[in-house]
Amino acid sequence: MAKPKTPVEVPKRRPWYRPSLTTQILIGLVVGGIVGWLSPATNFKVTDQAIAQIRDQKFPSKVVVNGTSIAGDMPIPSDVLQKLTTIKDQTVKGEQNFLTLLKSTIGDDATVKYGAAVVKASRMSSLGDSLYFLRDIFLNLIKSIIAPLIFSTLVVGIAGGGDLKQVGRMGAKALIYFEIVTTLALFIGLAVVNLTKPGAGVSLSGGGDISTLVKTQPQGLVDLIVHIFPASVIEAMVRGDVLQIVAFSVLFAMAVSAMGEKAAPILRGCEALAQVMFKFTNYVMMFAPIGVGAAMAHTIATNGLSVLVNLGKLIGSLYLALAVLVFGVMGAVIMIARVPLRQFLKAVREPFTIAFATTSSESALPKAMENMERLGVPKRIVGFVMPTGYSFNLDGTTLYLAMASVFVAQAAEPVIGHMSFGKQIVMMLTLMITSKGVAGVPRAALVILLATLNSFMPAGLGPIGVAVIFGVDELMDMGRTSVNVLGNCLATVVVARWEGEFDDEKARVFGTPEEVKRELKEGELALADAAAEG
Repeated sequence: MAKPKTPVEVPKRRPWYRPSLTTQILIGLVVGGIVGWLSPATNFKVTDQAIAQIRDQKFPSKVVVNGTSIAGDMPIPSDVLQKLTTIKDQTVKGEQNFLTLLKSTIGDDATVKYGAAVVKASRMSSLGDSLYFLRDIFLNLIKSIIAPLIFSTLVVGIAGGGDLKQVGRMGAKALIYFEIVTTLALFIGLAVVNLTKPGAGVSLSGGGDISTLVKTQPQGLVDLIVHIFPASVIEAMVRGDVLQIVAFSVLFAMAVSAMGEKAAPILRGCEALAQVMFKFTNYVMMFAPIGVGAAMAHTIATNGLSVLVNLGKLIGSLYLALAVLVFGVMGAVIMIARVPLRQFLKAVREPFTIAFATTSSESALPKAMENMERLGVPKRIVGFVMPTGYSFNLDGTTLYLAMASVFVAQAAEPVIGHMSFGKQIVMMLTLMITSKGVAGVPRAALVILLATLNSFMPAGLGPIGVAVIFGVDELMDMGRTSVNVLGNCLATVVVARWEGEFDDEKARVFGTPEEVKRELKEGELALADAAAEG
């Protein structure tokens, strides 16, 4: 005699006095901003520890061997270190004041080469800056979710009802959409940067430490295609290589589907794993307000408001262009694809806010996937389009690349003259190709920017231009990363609508008590729990 099924407990609605997750994150942002403002990390002191740290570093340089110039890494010259000891233990307030002192001590050329490293090593810590480890804990927890979540979601979505033709058709539609929107983003960036001219009058000197960027090369088209297919899926999961995880998961799902009943236990196991990972995501999100608050405290403490003085026009121009992209292009897409606006905005607000505060698309991926599935996008479309878009649909990043490249060209006009619109178009076409090699490259946008500038500008100007931007990159990264997440959430809904599989009824009840009942009825316990939290 079979045991009667234990009734599933309906998750309790969030009490009225407890703020929603979005509100908690916003509170964390505000509190973090206040902490960072009250305890700025803007004092600098050259100490013995700082000098030892700089001595151990290697810097990109060129060495002449038998009349041939060879690129290599060299330590900082001993005479520069000796000069630094003359200002040891002097406390200087403000980064610009510290850089001025460095120039008078070690010279302009040495400050350009080594200034960023000296600034980093000499910065005195503060409460706002020291809280950064909380942001790293949050990101590490999020990264631990990504591989099993993508794998289980794709296997369940494809093996549970998809086939090869559906996957191929869905992939083609997604790539067509990605290419159209990213191309529009490039040209919006080009138009705005030529209209506002943020680079005019900017001095190409100083800037951040780009030594790691100089040594990193973006992937070419052939390299990218080869890179998609992993030699070891375990290694891909350890590295968090989303493209390789997607490729393996799609092929694995097809094999499970082809095996039929023999592979049914694997399919059930993946269904359980997907549920567990969504529940795990809900637990991690409880830490989100602390993680994003710590990230904001660090940003304000280390950058302060002084960075807005020199490059404020570039930052303002970028956010203006992002607004045009969001309200113009994405707004039109929402109308054409008949996306339920109110429910969509409610679904993306948490991933958007998390990405903005942490400057990490990865931090928002699990919550974005969960919310898109709750909104009515099928598992297989969420599991395929969202991770793939993280490599091919970076709308905010492509717009930023267009603006940053022309910004450097404008700043370099006294040296290279005016860059013609025709040459700018050629540079945009180059960015369209090279930006597809973003996947898996640290500080990818700046790496792509540096590689492109080196192709279009005299030697030496590209790295200096990127170094200038590097100083305020985190403030711009907040905007472009959150728009990347918004664009990928929209892409999943568009592809689902294009495939005729978007569930309008599920979207209608999103965020209501009725959604909890519906998810429980479908056996989606983790999604029901997330819906109950609001």
